[in-house]
Amino acid sequence: MTATPAVADTQQKVPVAEGYGGAVATVDLDASKAAIAVLRRGGNAVDAAVAAGAVLGVTEPFSAGLTGGGFMLYYDARQRKVFTIDGRETAPQAMTSSTFEGIPFAEGVTSGLSAGIPGTTATWDLALHRFGTLSLRQALQPAIDVASNGFTVDQTFHDQTAANADRFKDFTSTAKLYLPDGQPPAVGSTFRNPELAATYRELGRRGPGWLYGGQLGQEIVATVKQPPITPGSTRNVRPGLMELSDLRSYRALLREPTHISFKGLDVYGMAPPSSGGSTVGEALNILQALPKVGLHEYLESSRLAFADRNKYVGDLPNVPLKELLSDGFAKERACLIGDKALTSPVAPGNPDGSYEPCATPTGTPVADDNPQGPETTHLVVADRWGNVVAYNLTIESTGGNGIVVPGRGVLLNNELTDFTFGPASGDPNLPGPGKRPRSSMAPTIVFDHGKPVLAVGSPGGATIITTVLQILVNRYEFGMSLPDALAAPRASQRNAVQTEAEQAFIDKYGAELTTQHGQSFKLNPEIGAATGLEFLGHGRIQAAAEPTRRGGGSAMVVFPSR
Repeated sequence: MTATPAVADTQQKVPVAEGYGGAVATVDLDASKAAIAVLRRGGNAVDAAVAAGAVLGVTEPFSAGLTGGGFMLYYDARQRKVFTIDGRETAPQAMTSSTFEGIPFAEGVTSGLSAGIPGTTATWDLALHRFGTLSLRQALQPAIDVASNGFTVDQTFHDQTAANADRFKDFTSTAKLYLPDGQPPAVGSTFRNPELAATYRELGRRGPGWLYGGQLGQEIVATVKQPPITPGSTRNVRPGLMELSDLRSYRALLREPTHISFKGLDVYGMAPPSSGGSTVGEALNILQALPKVGLHEYLESSRLAFADRNKYVGDLPNVPLKELLSDGFAKERACLIGDKALTSPVAPGNPDGSYEPCATPTGTPVADDNPQGPETTHLVVADRWGNVVAYNLTIESTGGNGIVVPGRGVLLNNELTDFTFGPASGDPNLPGPGKRPRSSMAPTIVFDHGKPVLAVGSPGGATIITTVLQILVNRYEFGMSLPDALAAPRASQRNAVQTEAEQAFIDKYGAELTTQHGQSFKLNPEIGAATGLEFLGHGRIQAAAEPTRRGGGSAMVVFPSR
């Protein structure tokens, strides 16, 4: 079976679609078309998700790619079970807890030092072997076609290239690809990446071992250790620690999902090293313990859940996940919420299994007040058999570490900057050999009496968690439709003194929340770029993407009518 896109090139992207036989929502029309084509030709949701993810590596290369990582949440309808794949990048064996200490964050980002051992290719391979029907070679074919034939440069692609131009120009391979004639590609022009097409083609032919220890892996290691710096550049580009042995030892992992019950629904998410499932789940449990829920309560539940996330969650043994997601702990934390905003940073709670009606937290507070951009991407797919995928994939910052592997057409990730730079004794997110940095990615699937009713996720760094949480609150507490829940203005409280909020949120709710509840806001121009699916019954599916954020997303269905 081949997986060549079969949807007319003239089709325009739309943010909402309803129909039958399967559905997809991504940030990009070409990726959605690839997924729908796979579904129409008999592939399942995993096949379609991998095909779409590979196309996003072409059309959204500053957010995703085969040298990145991510988390896939998969519901298998035949087994009636949720599986998760942890394809998070890992630190090289030579990395220690003090590797980043004293390094300015920006210098950490644009360096070989920030490049983690990639997990995306291993994720695709594991997903297809365990749950799919296509070979990796077949699943990559739509992306090969798009990379070879080109895609139309939109305003978002142009703007993201321009925002990275100062560092892209400092690497010969990156400048050659993304700054032709020294300028970002013009809006409306056709962008081709024949080197990436050839890389995908060879990867499909040789398999993932070509990256995890083979020739491609050797080239990645060489690029990390000796970045192709443009002659005359004054940028301080630190070499990385990656070795070929690190690539050989990498594995994508099957993990148990997180699970909570909320308003009679079952909510499944991603467990550590992602903090997405635990933090979304804890916040929902806190809201469920309150007598009423409004925007103030939404902000306070997130504030408290982030206090606990920052203290307890990382790639460590014995993360107290069961207690963080327990009703007893949620009630103890919910007791702290009153009419006025708590003073941040709030101290973490004590998830020890012994809960009082209203315990005063005594731990050392840890805030998350770092600026969060639009990095990462998320897609959702469902097929005719009822299988569902929610998939976050990323190369971390928009543009990754800024370094294209020479001759391969792909940017490297800067995922290791998700570690705490230190010094921070006892921080669960300090770097270490083979360790996976804590993530905020939160692919989520919601069930009602054992049947999937909604799947959702978003990019946006740590604001991923609050975006997913707010969409769920909008949908199930405030009664919005899924498209309205996605489109509504957003705010992100992460145990910081001020809540980041979009201008539309500040304009609509800021004065009341400040006057009545003592909330404080600062502007974040754009929070998240979500995609979701809702299952409407009798085989009908609604796919929803952003109407305007990140240029708007693309929702498609296999058949608009039966």
